[in-house]
Order: sequence, then structure tokens, then C-alpha cells
Amino acid sequence: MTTNLQQTMLDAIENELKRQVARLDQPRTKPFHDMLTYHMGWMGEGAGPQATGKRIRPLLALLAVASYLDEKQKDQSGNVISWLHAVSAAASIELIHNFSLVHDDIQDNSDLRRGRKTAWVIWGAPMAINVGDALFVIANQSILDLKSHYPAEMVVEAASILNNCCLALTQGQFLDMSYEERTDLKMEDYWPMIGGKTSALLSACTQIGALLGYAKPKEIEAFRLFGHHLGLAFQVQDDILGIWGDQAVTGKSAASDLVEGKNSLPVLFALEKNGKFAERWRQGPISVDEVGAIAALLEEEGGRAYAEALSETETQKALDYLKQANPRGEAGEAMLGLATMLLKRKQ
Repeated sequence: MTTNLQQTMLDAIENELKRQVARLDQPRTKPFHDMLTYHMGWMGEGAGPQATGKRIRPLLALLAVASYLDEKQKDQSGNVISWLHAVSAAASIELIHNFSLVHDDIQDNSDLRRGRKTAWVIWGAPMAINVGDALFVIANQSILDLKSHYPAEMVVEAASILNNCCLALTQGQFLDMSYEERTDLKMEDYWPMIGGKTSALLSACTQIGALLGYAKPKEIEAFRLFGHHLGLAFQVQDDILGIWGDQAVTGKSAASDLVEGKNSLPVLFALEKNGKFAERWRQGPISVDEVGAIAALLEEEGGRAYAEALSETETQKALDYLKQANPRGEAGEAMLGLATMLLKRKQ
């Protein structure tokens, strides 16, 4: 359930995102601006809450900020710092997430994103690449807006964390794409890939949030590790749901991951066992009609149980690091509730 604080933060995030993207709302680039606002879920067919996504990452960042701030922290003008002063950093994180989604859709040849046509389907891949590039640049402009309230060294550190995260995202995406045609992958190949694709941005948002909340170095590091393990647990859960999830709940066909030949954790586990599943997998693509039987075989050989056990391990690590980070007050309680919801999700 969304608390009043969370809803207030989500409203502030949305307003800041619109303000940042409005950099392109100029006479000659109005159609370009419209492309970004379509992808962000604000306009076009199907626009609305379902199209925008949940804005989890910027919300985590602001909750981290708010869980540490007190009246001792003041900006250059002597005003008390509040989580609102960090909203441009939260927006930058969400813009980076969306930049990666636009490019992922092109690279994965995905026609739909949250039930709507993807940007490249509507405007073509070259124009959609430019949309993603614009989101990336605006994200970097957005985090630099922190200079209005934070000292230069903190702004530089926050921007460095964000840019290191972006490099990790590209490394994870490289591994993901380079794995597609390989049949010799092992489970140790899995973790560097999801560490880049999923964990990097989650750990960046919790680390940046703690930094901007003037947390102590040990607390910042604990928050970073919380985000890292949250990302690992989240991706393993995604792999499980991608094969055995309830389509009515997830909104995604459970057939897709097997049909697409995705090298998810349960699949890599079974390939190392080299049993009947591995034999069938190496024969070539799985048809939709086979999915039920293949999923059952994968479960029988222990792929599901193994992934669920690892998900539980990573979940516990995430919660342990969150406890070490010791977020305080209403924001700290909201952070714990949000983390628990993400780690126990069914969709």
C-alpha cells in the first residue's frame, strides 16, 4: 500500500521528469519531445499509470535521502535540506532506466512495452536510438541540477556513481546479447550479466540516495549493497516468473522465456546437469506447444527449486544490508515495506 509520503514523492518525481524532458519542448523539436513523452507514458494511446511504470528506482532513492536527513544539513544559502532538493537526482535515475529500455527494445526486437507499441515500431530504429540518446543526456543534465542545493564535491560524486552505473549497464547488455548464440554457458556466467543489467541501477539509486541524505560512509556502503542484492534477487525472481509465472498476474506469457531461448538461471542450472532438458534445449528452438512439458521437465530436474533457493538467499542478504543501513523514521519504514514488496513479488 502506498503511504502518503511515497505518493508525495511519486508526484514530485513525475513533475521533475516532465520538467527535465521539457528541455526539448521547443518549436523545431516539439515532435521529438512528443516521442520522449510517449515513451515515458504521458501521451499517446494507452497513456497513464500502466504506461509509466512504477517509478520504483527514483522512489528508493528519495526514501534513502529522507531516511537520513535532519535539520543539521543546510544548503549554501543556509536553508535546511529536504528530500525535495534531491528530486533531480531521482529523476536522472529514472531517465537512465528509460534510456536503457528504449535501446533494449530495439536490440531485442520488442514490439511492445507495457502493452503499447515501442518507440522504434512507431518511428523507426534510427529515430528511437536518438530518443534513447536524448534521455541519457537529459539524465546527466538532471543530476547536475543538484548544484543548486548540494556542494560541488557531492554533486560530482553522485554523477560519478551514475556514470559508473551506465557503463555497467552497457557491460551487462553486451554479455546478455553475446550469450544469445552460445551453448557453453555456465552458472558463473550468469551473475556478471545480471549484475550489470539489473543490479547496477538499483545499487546506484540506493547509494546516491544515502549520499544525498548525508549518511555516514558505512551506511552508504550498506545501502549500496542492499540495492545490489535487491537487484540480484529481483532478476532471479523474474527468471522464475518468466517460466512458471501466472500469466493472468504477470501480464506476460510464461511461454516466452523458453520459446525465446533465454539463458535464465533455472535453464543454466539444468544445462549443467546435462539431463533430458539439456538434451532437448540443445536440439534447437522450443515451440509454444512444447512449453508446458519442457517447463515441467525443468522443474523436475531441480531448476525451479535451485532458483527459488538462490532468490531466498539474495533476498535475505538484501534485507540484512538494509538493516545495517538503518534507515530511520517514516521514510525508513516505507523503504522496508517497499523492499519487502519487491522481494516477495508475484509479478
